[in-house]
Amino acid sequence: MPSSSPLPTTFFVVVALASTSAFGRADTQGESASPVPVVDAVLEVSSCPIPGRDGETMRCGDLMVWENRTRRSGRRIPIHFVVLEATGSNRRPDPLVLVAGGPGQDATSFAPFLVDAPMRAERDILLIDQRGTGGSNPLHCDLPGNDDNLQGFLHGAFPPAAAFDVCQEELSKRADLTQYSSIDAAHDMDAVRAALGYEQLNLNGGSYGTRASLTYMRAYPKRVRTAVLNGVAPLGFENPLYHARGAQRALDKIFAECRHDPACLDAFGDPAEDFRAIVAQLRNRAARVSIAHPATNDPVSLDLDEGTFYEGLRTFMYATPQTRRLPMILHQAAQGELAPLLRAALLSTRGIQEALHWGMLLSVTCAEDVDRIDEDEIVRETKRTFLGDARIREQKAACAHWPRSHLPDDWAEEVSVAVPTLVLSGTIDPVTGPEWGELAARHLPNSLHIVAPGAHGVGGPCIDAIRQRFLERGTVTGLDTSCVADMKLPPFVTADEG
Repeated sequence: MPSSSPLPTTFFVVVALASTSAFGRADTQGESASPVPVVDAVLEVSSCPIPGRDGETMRCGDLMVWENRTRRSGRRIPIHFVVLEATGSNRRPDPLVLVAGGPGQDATSFAPFLVDAPMRAERDILLIDQRGTGGSNPLHCDLPGNDDNLQGFLHGAFPPAAAFDVCQEELSKRADLTQYSSIDAAHDMDAVRAALGYEQLNLNGGSYGTRASLTYMRAYPKRVRTAVLNGVAPLGFENPLYHARGAQRALDKIFAECRHDPACLDAFGDPAEDFRAIVAQLRNRAARVSIAHPATNDPVSLDLDEGTFYEGLRTFMYATPQTRRLPMILHQAAQGELAPLLRAALLSTRGIQEALHWGMLLSVTCAEDVDRIDEDEIVRETKRTFLGDARIREQKAACAHWPRSHLPDDWAEEVSVAVPTLVLSGTIDPVTGPEWGELAARHLPNSLHIVAPGAHGVGGPCIDAIRQRFLERGTVTGLDTSCVADMKLPPFVTADEG
């Protein structure tokens, strides 16, 4: 159904969706190596309120698809989506699709934040919950940590493997955990596209969303008008193998920046010395620290150990504004004031744990990433890093008994399609640094790679303007990116503002 045609308040329709893409792979001309059978699906769309926006509505829907689309029998699952319809009179037929990260984050929860997006003036915004997240048969795991047990969030590098064994047993009662790969998600996305009548999509992926976008681009290149990949995790990125190296590089850059910034240096000295002092405090025993409960504001005492400090530090660096506070927080901790550091670690790890559907994360990463990581790589990539090998080994342990998705032999080959693609990387990204954006761009002949000041997912007025021009023009050729030269990181915060 074209985006310019208003959807009825509620309707059900059975649609036949013919997919001519190979299972996860098509050449740059979009021809199939082996066809996927026709998939019959049931579409439901209705009007629903936008959370937090009184009286405003959007279109919400579910496309019921086979969980196992190659067998075409057994369980059906919903693929949930929402449509924020274009608000202007000059409506374009190709929507903007936000592809969420994680893996394990849902997309539809972002709807309230996109209501007033400038890009909505001419285009629908389509948000699809990847299977295993949100309203698409969510694969939720009950992990240690809740508002009654904050200590459970402070588990070091990765949630305990035993919790995932229990989760697998529970989820297997209502899901075939081998059917939740990035490839399955790509076919779901195209099924939603076809059911809604869109000819082409404009993809906008961040973090793991770039992996999901690339997978769709490879399977359905003719269905993608443009793609923006921000904080790129290409197929060559083995999650979490490179986390330690990326975090160490970002930390070193932040420390070097502080040493060369008179205000930061005068306030804190060398932050590397503060870092070493904190490690010395926590290496032999955890510190007992009192903070205000983030939900109730009541005082609570928690243990901060070395592993939690490292993982909290890594994830704290994801957001550019937080990197500006890092030297101050480390300096306070080195002086014995550990509460700001514990708060930062707790809010970071708590936020990530609550935002992700961990069963989906394992269904994706165990087969697509972790199984590719060998011992020599672990030693090489974690050597001389503060994070070390703990995260990799703990995630491998969590994957030990998790069912594996079925992937083609050439799954890990980089994506090479002619889709116009804007690739964005941050200079101090602690997880997907510029080298990964460069790797993806090398294989995309119609791409432009921009490296801008920032952490994991760059933005701001300059980047927003470039993305808008790219979306309007549909090509990177001649795209004006001159404003990037004037971009700067915000100044370091040198005084606690509470």
